[in-house]
Parts: sequence; structure tokens; C-alpha cells
Amino acid sequence: MLPGSKPDHRALRQEMVRRQLAARGIRDERVLAAMERVPREEFVPASLASQAHEDTPLPIGGGQTISQPYMVAYMTEALALRGDERVLDVGTGSGYQAAILAELAGEVFTVERDAALAADAAAVLSRLGYTHVACRHGDGRLGLPEAAPFHGIVVAAAARSAPPALLAQLAPGGRLVLPLEGERGEQVLVLVERRADGLARRELSLVRFVPLVPGTC
Repeated sequence: MLPGSKPDHRALRQEMVRRQLAARGIRDERVLAAMERVPREEFVPASLASQAHEDTPLPIGGGQTISQPYMVAYMTEALALRGDERVLDVGTGSGYQAAILAELAGEVFTVERDAALAADAAAVLSRLGYTHVACRHGDGRLGLPEAAPFHGIVVAAAARSAPPALLAQLAPGGRLVLPLEGERGEQVLVLVERRADGLARRELSLVRFVPLVPGTC
């Protein structure tokens, strides 16, 4: 890129999808298309927009980060969304994960404990036209009982165990994806499915997320 020229974010997103996602095993074509459509650069501080498509988390304020593109795609793919589901995003952050989910599901609810981040995310999502995303400020560990049940729940912070409220709000056939802390401090991304015979849990991969802490409202 020449000095003073503006980055071609569309081309950068295409390259991100090809090199960081498809080449590393993301196979769901709907997820790949969503990651290419959503302008990730709109969800990071302006000073970091040129780094928005790099394979790394970036700071967004409030001691939080926007997850690396691969992790967003990986967690989203694990939900196996078809297009008509109601989903819950715990830990709104910048709103990027909610935007990706909005490309793939019928309704999206997202909860953020930091009031300033929640307000900023809501503003960005509204400006970009994601009218079927509802942003809430609150304790994500409690979910949103008034909007439950959810066919998909994704949690962007690590807990010692799956919050009981989130499990209770999972619809039959629904999937919950979240990182859990192990006894030695390691974190494992886990998929929990509500089946006819109860909850089934499967470990997916080692990860590193900020801790899931109580809300402030």
C-alpha cells in the first residue's frame, strides 16, 4: 500500500477469509461469507483499523479485546446455524460477533456488562443496519430469560463451569459454545448440546479468553 493511500478493506477481508479461515479448516460456506461481508474495521478503534484483519485479538477499551477472526469463525461454525434461529451472544464487546451472528440467524440478542461498550456496540450495529440485533447491558451469566429459549448461545469469556442460567435457556436441539477454565489454569472451548436425553458436552480446542465476571447493573 502506498503511503497516504487508504486500505482496501474488502480485499483485506477476502484475504483474511482465504488465509486465516478457509486454509485453517473453517468449512461452513455461510460462515465464510459472513466473515467476508461484515466490515471488521468498523468494530475496532479507528487507530487500529489498518490492523483489523490481522490474525490477532485487538484492544477495544474497558480491558477487553475483539477476538481474532479465526476464533470468531470457529465458535460461530460450532453453532451450526441454518438461518432462522434465535441466538444469544454473551460478551458483546465491540459488537463484531453479534454482527456475524446477525448474518446467519433470525434474531440476535447480545449482553455486555460494560455500559460504555454496550452503548458503543449498539450504535455501530445500528449504523450498519443490523436492526434485528438487540443489545443489552447486564450480567451475561444470567442470560436473557425474557427472550429465551435460544437455539444458539456463544460466550466470549471463560468460566469455571457453564452458567446454570445459560443451560436453562438453551432450546431443545440448541448449542452453547463457551470457554471453560481447567484446574491448572488452561482453558478449553466446549460445545454443549441439549438433546432429547439431556445435555451432551464435547471439548473442541484449547483457547485463551478473559474471565467471565458479574455485570455492573
